[in-house]
Amino acid sequence: MSKPGFAAIALLVCAVSTGAQMKDVYTPGLPPPPAPLDPDHGKTTPDTPKMQHRVDPVKLQQDADNLARTAQTIPTDVANIRRGTLPKDTLDKLKEIEKLSKRLRSELNP
Repeated sequence: MSKPGFAAIALLVCAVSTGAQMKDVYTPGLPPPPAPLDPDHGKTTPDTPKMQHRVDPVKLQQDADNLARTAQTIPTDVANIRRGTLPKDTLDKLKEIEKLSKRLRSELNP
């Protein structure tokens, strides 16, 4: 291979590898990329007021009392189950306990 042919191939290899490395470099003649539409770039400021979740203490106390009252009846129901009888409302009581506990948890931890 002659020196001019070898030089042309070497120059071509260098140009291709350099072009791959410079893909993010500004090229004259092309417009720069547009500015982002969101000036904060998705960041929220700590000064942003959050909606205050108001807790009704009376309703909260009523739910807690209902939960405690209903939960106190479960041990006797379980004792009846061990004797072979299933009280009709046991499953309803357990569902009510679950519902009240979820409501209390959501009120206390919004």
